[in-house]
Amino acid sequence: MSSAADQDLKPPASSSNDNPELTCSVVICTVGRLDLLRGCLGAVFQMVPAADEVMVVDNTPGTAAIRAIAAEFGARYVAEPAPGLSRARNCGMAQSLSAVVAYMDDDATPKRDWLRHILKPFEDPEVAIVTGEVVFHPATTNAAVEGPPRTLSNLDPQWFEIATFGGLGLGSNMALRRAACAGRKVFDERLGSGAPFNIAEENYAFAFLLASGFRAVHVPAAVVFHPAKALNVLQFATCAFAYWLLLLAEFPSHRAELIRYLFRCWRKLPLPWPRDPQGAGEIMCAGWRLQLRAAAAGLLLFLRHRGALRRATFVRNPS
Repeated sequence: MSSAADQDLKPPASSSNDNPELTCSVVICTVGRLDLLRGCLGAVFQMVPAADEVMVVDNTPGTAAIRAIAAEFGARYVAEPAPGLSRARNCGMAQSLSAVVAYMDDDATPKRDWLRHILKPFEDPEVAIVTGEVVFHPATTNAAVEGPPRTLSNLDPQWFEIATFGGLGLGSNMALRRAACAGRKVFDERLGSGAPFNIAEENYAFAFLLASGFRAVHVPAAVVFHPAKALNVLQFATCAFAYWLLLLAEFPSHRAELIRYLFRCWRKLPLPWPRDPQGAGEIMCAGWRLQLRAAAAGLLLFLRHRGALRRATFVRNPS
């Protein structure tokens, strides 16, 4: 099976979006979920406008069945043998030749007009992040998503906690400007599915890009449908606490905000910015015994892995 380096790189053709300079690659990372991938690709290739490139990143040394499904739909196939969703997403960014790289989970399906909505904010050259709405099953695929786009920059109050704790959206429905990420592994490989901290790789990337002076836009009309998943609360809480400690260590200028955020969650106070869920969430509703276990396990996890990959800090307009 070929690796990323084996692929024939050809510039993508211009799509039918309103701005022909905004070429877009849709990257779908997968590990052995054949039927789900086929359903995702079927929906992606029904989008209007069409993507300039659809790339399947197989997060294994190479799988003939995944390659065959990609070929069936006319998608580009790339293998990333190192395990971890962040590594697969970084591979997709490195291999893309488009101006915008959009990411979707292999078990997600976009609305037909998703790409039009997700690309529109990139007409502003200062925008490096665009996210959309994730509608979880079971829900009607005709569910209406209301509200105007929301813009965020590092000049906005509470921008850091909004970016790092889910106020911008989820990695299953996001797009990044490739030029803003060029030469960097924008997704920290300590974070995300298959990594030591199985959480929040997209939020960490959002914070770094915003800290660099770029802007983010959340577009509720850019809708992706995604199945709801059962949550292991202890595991999630452990990773969440380790992630909070990582932010505390690596963003020292935002420590006061991080402590205020944790205190607000502990008191089960409503967030002053939009997020779904808006309430305290499963961790803070789980009881103090689980919280203590998660805090102890999260501290050990953080101490064991915090130095696994030291990120290069990039700051254009530091906040």
